[in-house]
Amino acid sequence: MKTGNENKKRDPGLHDLLTRGVETLIDPEGVFEQKLSRQPDKLVIKLGADPSSSDLHLGHAVILRKLRQFQDHGARVVFILGDFTARIGDPTGKDKTRPELSTKEIEKNLESYRNQIGKIIRTDPAVFTAIRNSDWYTNVTDMQAPAGTIVKVAVENNGIKTEIPFDANSFIGKAILYEQSRMQVKDMKHKTGIVAITIRTFFETLRRITHQRLIDRDMFTERLSKGGELYLHEMLYPVMQAIDSAALGFIFGSCDLEIGGTDQTFNMLIGRDVMRGNNQTPQAVMSMRILTGLDGKEKMSKSLDNCISINDGPDEMYGKTMSIPDTLIPEYFELATYVPASVLEQITRDLSSGKLHPKDAKMRLGKEIVAIYHGEKAAKFAQENFINTFSRKEIPSDLKEIKAKKGDLLGKVLKEAGLVPSLSQFKRLVTEGAVENLETGKKITDPNLKIENRLKLRVGKKDFFSIIVF
Repeated sequence: MKTGNENKKRDPGLHDLLTRGVETLIDPEGVFEQKLSRQPDKLVIKLGADPSSSDLHLGHAVILRKLRQFQDHGARVVFILGDFTARIGDPTGKDKTRPELSTKEIEKNLESYRNQIGKIIRTDPAVFTAIRNSDWYTNVTDMQAPAGTIVKVAVENNGIKTEIPFDANSFIGKAILYEQSRMQVKDMKHKTGIVAITIRTFFETLRRITHQRLIDRDMFTERLSKGGELYLHEMLYPVMQAIDSAALGFIFGSCDLEIGGTDQTFNMLIGRDVMRGNNQTPQAVMSMRILTGLDGKEKMSKSLDNCISINDGPDEMYGKTMSIPDTLIPEYFELATYVPASVLEQITRDLSSGKLHPKDAKMRLGKEIVAIYHGEKAAKFAQENFINTFSRKEIPSDLKEIKAKKGDLLGKVLKEAGLVPSLSQFKRLVTEGAVENLETGKKITDPNLKIENRLKLRVGKKDFFSIIVF
């Protein structure tokens, strides 16, 4: 791990907080570490996320668990829900332009995010605030109400209270709606009033950032070298993310640290530039290591189907953990669990020496991970179910049930139930002997098998279910 002040001696109590899972900590003046040591309850730590999908996975949780550590030290976490920037799409890690999301998709994903992050970080108002960045990227004239909507303003004259009605789509009506809808006013104590980004303030920010600074970004250079297109809205995305940091600085009095994956380092550094240009103390930047996916090759990603989702049930979460390559065991213990550093070091040594079998290590790993999201009791049951199912070759007692009509094609039923992505994938599984009749113990060999009676099946390594004929 690299930092901006490697030679400084650090309080041993903060060592794990500032090093575990951390690739880079950029705090060259040491301002953040000083505040963390002396006034942790005054710290404002930013995490921004565009709701580009509905599910969070253990890769996202690496950052969320680090935020929980900061909360336990007294810091406030501000979660920026990028409902506005989601319409642009962060180009990070993409070799082509991201598709735009609809408002409906964004709102659905935002609700899912809120529910999932609460499994890891504290969401009580003392240490947590969630705010949409549309809060400062939309302005009075952007307000829109159904035709005929009336808003009222309460006034008092000589002790007499009355309400004056206004058309909600008049300028005064829009101003009222704007104020009423600002999270900055409703949900938090702010120091400098409402922050709003206009075209004038946006261009003032752009004056402080050169074209060369943006175009030098590795991913942009690589895309252009391959003959791909680079659009202006993509180049400006890091600037908008940086403005979010400046906005938090104005609202809370500071934005002390922004945290993200290593792929977000460039964007977060632009935040330092913009805050400096606004005469604010630049945020420190913490880049977290990216968790490798279940395939052992790519980063964990839902689109690559190599992830463990936070919403996965205990048995599925445990089973997926058991499927990781042995080489990833230390990485998963470090980035996906709370085991102490001394225990992690011992596990790594024992694996290397052969004292600890990889299967035993993964069984402990699976139990640790499930306990974080479902509790100790569920983790114990998930482990017992795995042992019964795979080690003792027993059939799970709580098989998922799927209804089918007599004569239906098995492949079609599985596809409609979402258990296989396509009929061709089902045929491939049959060819590989990965579909088994659990009651006879025999492999299904006919990809065009018609369902005649109730079946108990295993598809792949860990999907068990019962088909009920009606």
